[in-house]
Amino acid sequence: MLARLQQAMTLGLAAWALGWAVVAWHQGHPAWMPVGALLVLGVYAAFMALEFVLVAWVHRDDPAPRASAGQLLRAWWGEVTTAPGVFCWRQPFRWDAVPDVPGRPGQRGIVFVHGFVCNRGLWTPWLRRLQAQGRPFVAVNLEPVFGSIEAYADTIDAAVRTLEQRTGRPPVLVCHSMGGLAARAWLRRFQADARVHRVITIGTPHHGTWLGRFGLMPNTRQMRLRSEWVEALAREEPPSRYARFTCFYGHCDNIVFPASTATLPGADNRHIEGTAHVHMAFHPAVWDEAMRWLDAEPQTARMASPGSNSPASSVGS
Repeated sequence: MLARLQQAMTLGLAAWALGWAVVAWHQGHPAWMPVGALLVLGVYAAFMALEFVLVAWVHRDDPAPRASAGQLLRAWWGEVTTAPGVFCWRQPFRWDAVPDVPGRPGQRGIVFVHGFVCNRGLWTPWLRRLQAQGRPFVAVNLEPVFGSIEAYADTIDAAVRTLEQRTGRPPVLVCHSMGGLAARAWLRRFQADARVHRVITIGTPHHGTWLGRFGLMPNTRQMRLRSEWVEALAREEPPSRYARFTCFYGHCDNIVFPASTATLPGADNRHIEGTAHVHMAFHPAVWDEAMRWLDAEPQTARMASPGSNSPASSVGS
């Protein structure tokens, strides 16, 4: 469903820009032909710039480091150049370009869980690297797109079960944005702590996000800052569960802010500097953390961990 929706949006914008160019040509103004495309890009970049203005304004007394103007500008540019490839190409047209690799006995795999208005196409760069290395993975599509986060638990459980049955080992979960909440909902529903090796979340609104106040769908309402749903989720989780989590968060996250809302008490919280929400999913530190947990046993990986439980632990951009 999401792929078809994003295909329609992408093709619609392309048709609008092309129509503008045709009209300009026929009216004898060839210099105006690229203006349609520039308007689309300009509106997109301006809307995203507003998000970064809100990031700086909402930060206030958040314990995460405050981003400088230069960091916000670099993060804005990184997101402007990264997001179109995700939302206008990989997700609408190439979401199934890399099939799942269930693996073989003795390997450890990754279950990838995307966020809001995304699908498994988000992870294509990850999937290609893992495929080349012969590592197992399953990347899910969360449906319904605008449903309750609770509804995604069965999908995650099926993916975990696939890797369990093929490899005989509990997988690592790598979750972007809302996907981290879906993983927590799965853990709560199935009491599945023993079935997961590590949970890595990237820009997940563990305590909700300020932008959630504008959401009208069931899952966006659940992601409102300190919503009843996220508060209930936290109350029903054993405190020891968070020790299984690595939470990447950032002061330039233009979707999940204030920044520390993407951390959990007792987790290995890693602050990524100068990187925006979608771009963060492809930060080298996130890849390195996932590979570390794929290759190491729990005690070995924990002793080698460079992170800390403090929201001030930072990774450079």
